[in-house]
Amino acid sequence: MNPALIFLYVPGDRPERFDKAAGSDTDAIVLDLEDAVPLAGKDSARIAVGEWLASPDRAGVPAWVRVNPGPELLDDLTMAVRAGADGVWLPKVDDAATLDRVDGLLTELEAEFGGPRTPVSPLIETGAGLCNAVSIAAGPRVAFVQIGEVDLAADLGVSPVVGNELLWARSQVVAASAAAKIRPPLAAASPDIEDVDGYEVETRQLIGLGFFGRACIHPRQIAPARAGMTPAESEVAAARDVLSAFDAAGGAAATDSAGRLIDEAVARIARRTLARQST
Repeated sequence: MNPALIFLYVPGDRPERFDKAAGSDTDAIVLDLEDAVPLAGKDSARIAVGEWLASPDRAGVPAWVRVNPGPELLDDLTMAVRAGADGVWLPKVDDAATLDRVDGLLTELEAEFGGPRTPVSPLIETGAGLCNAVSIAAGPRVAFVQIGEVDLAADLGVSPVVGNELLWARSQVVAASAAAKIRPPLAAASPDIEDVDGYEVETRQLIGLGFFGRACIHPRQIAPARAGMTPAESEVAAARDVLSAFDAAGGAAATDSAGRLIDEAVARIARRTLARQST
């Protein structure tokens, strides 16, 4: 089965949206207890998310929880493990020590509630986090890394002008993920939910930079995000041709039907192309 490509955010204080989001064309949902929920609503949102996650009738798409990084962290993690969340999104990770601390907390909670090992996706949202991207990507439980682009831009003092102001930051996180030998980073959501054509184009550009999949903050973004990451039929055909020739050669250097040299690196690119097909 292909890994989840589309992750749809759902505000944790809007339980009437949970089932609808899970039943959409997304591959996974992210129940957000952080930015989407005002301080006064944190407790009630945590209860609502926990009840929905623990319900035997909830839809089968993977459901992750974006927890709060502050005083609510332990309560959020406790709820996520007890209710059976598929993973945790951890905001504002500045260093690997944060991941070590969360790993310890999750280990204790999993022992207490008998749950499976909970994967974590850290969000890099500050200059400090960006400078520590390599150690963060290599941290315990990390499934994939993300950039909180709005927060990072604010911390760096970046003002969008031509659209590539965060190119260096994005490439840093892609390289850090490759060095850690984990899944490539998930492309960040965009606050613009009206420009669907632009969202598709931007998604395709981000995939070209080395990202894999995309977060969405509105169901309207799902279709253009999926279109932007789905390879064209010609790309799929070429990838299959590469892998067929490579496999026929027993994994040794070979040539495809067009006479181009194939080695393991070319085969890896082909496998990744096929992995971007719609799930």
